[in-house]
Amino acid sequence: MDKETRKSAIQMAYASSIGITMVLAIFGCLFFGRWLDGKLGTGPYFTLLLLVIGIVAGFRNLYVLIKRTFKDEQPIITCVKSEPHRKRPPPKKA
Repeated sequence: MDKETRKSAIQMAYASSIGITMVLAIFGCLFFGRWLDGKLGTGPYFTLLLLVIGIVAGFRNLYVLIKRTFKDEQPIITCVKSEPHRKRPPPKKA
């Protein structure tokens, strides 16, 4: 397996794990909050609190996975002004 194929396979593995981490974080916290509310009889307070924590944790996991996957990539566009094809020609004198 050459280097590019291996890199593509690793990126595909990271991409497929994004959905799993989001679902586990959100629904894990949701079910744990419902269980706590059932045990303590506190109404929907722990459910809502842990649901918000699960959503934040899911998006944090998404951010970490993306940063880990693309940390060695060069930015595609560094500056529009530095691109030679974006410069305007000088105005013609009348």
